[in-house]
Amino acid sequence: MKVFGYVRVSTSEQATKGDSLETQKAKIVGYAMMQGWTVSETFVEAGVSGSVPLSDRPQGQQLLGAVGKGDIIITPKLDRMFRSASDALTTLEELKAQSTGLVMIDLGGDVTGNGISKLVFTILSAVAENERERIRERIREVKRHLASQGVYGGGKKPFGYDVVDGRLIENTEQQATIRQMHLARASGDSLRKIGEAHGLKAMTIKRILDRNIG
Repeated sequence: MKVFGYVRVSTSEQATKGDSLETQKAKIVGYAMMQGWTVSETFVEAGVSGSVPLSDRPQGQQLLGAVGKGDIIITPKLDRMFRSASDALTTLEELKAQSTGLVMIDLGGDVTGNGISKLVFTILSAVAENERERIRERIREVKRHLASQGVYGGGKKPFGYDVVDGRLIENTEQQATIRQMHLARASGDSLRKIGEAHGLKAMTIKRILDRNIG
């Protein structure tokens, strides 16, 4: 049996300046010592968002490739390893199928080992995913408010505008294109047809028209 640790922080700054990684690793070592285990290797995921599925993260891929039957993975908290309920439960079933244990210290132990732990794991995974969606929506609301005030809130520049000194300024040519899109839509053209006329996808046209109410 081999014991592996897994720790993660979301930003490069946390990885280089904070103590979060060291704190997480210390918790893993401490838990392992209480069980009489020795940690063979700890996979450190630095500067990777929790929204990225575990199997798509560089260290997550290596971890899943390293573990085998009878091995144990230890992570300090649910949200260090998962944010998506579907990713969490899929990975849990895969580990359970190959008889690999998954210890989450904040949940009190191996979540592959008994029904109660799995139930708690399922609930908390769903809660974590819901909270992340709420955060995303708050960010979207802030960006929409800033845009309504003519302030550029970061991210992809909205079609129809240029960014000048941190403010959104209407792009005359693109604004004319938006008016053409609205006229075409009012005439009964489909989003797909409008998109083809302007070299854009139908969903992109929908977002542009929704953002710029005619």
